[in-house]
Amino acid sequence: MLTASIHATAGHWPATDTTAEIPLDFDARHRRRIRLHANNGEHLLLDLPKAVAMAEGDGLQAEDGRWFRISAKPEPLLEVTASDRLALMRLAWHLGNRHTPAEVQADRILVRHDHVLAAMVEGLGGEARNVEEPFQPEGGAYGDHGHAHAHDHDDGHNHGHSHD
Repeated sequence: MLTASIHATAGHWPATDTTAEIPLDFDARHRRRIRLHANNGEHLLLDLPKAVAMAEGDGLQAEDGRWFRISAKPEPLLEVTASDRLALMRLAWHLGNRHTPAEVQADRILVRHDHVLAAMVEGLGGEARNVEEPFQPEGGAYGDHGHAHAHDHDDGHNHGHSHD
């Protein structure tokens, strides 16, 4: 079995050299060590120095130099919508108060399927619809910045502030 020990974010690896795709749901995309199954039938052992929050389009490099593309596998979710933006912001506050992972978009919020959350949303005047889509929730505000907002100190650019 191949070992993949190098992770690169989308746009920072040679995606044209992709060997195969590895479809993973949200939980499986935040790992340090796990056995992975590519869509071409190959098995890989993910063995990273620390857990990484992988996202759609990220790449994993195997020990033989080949790259595998990560894809966000669709999973059961609730699509939360409201009659206007103020109502949606209110729902976002209530969902945040429940500490549930949420993917915030301009006109909707995606959360994991949960009948209790659906009832809460509907009780507050919103709509909760069952959908099956890829899920990439926001990272936490206190250090767990998730995929899109992480500071990668090996990227060669200056953030304009010190982390000392």
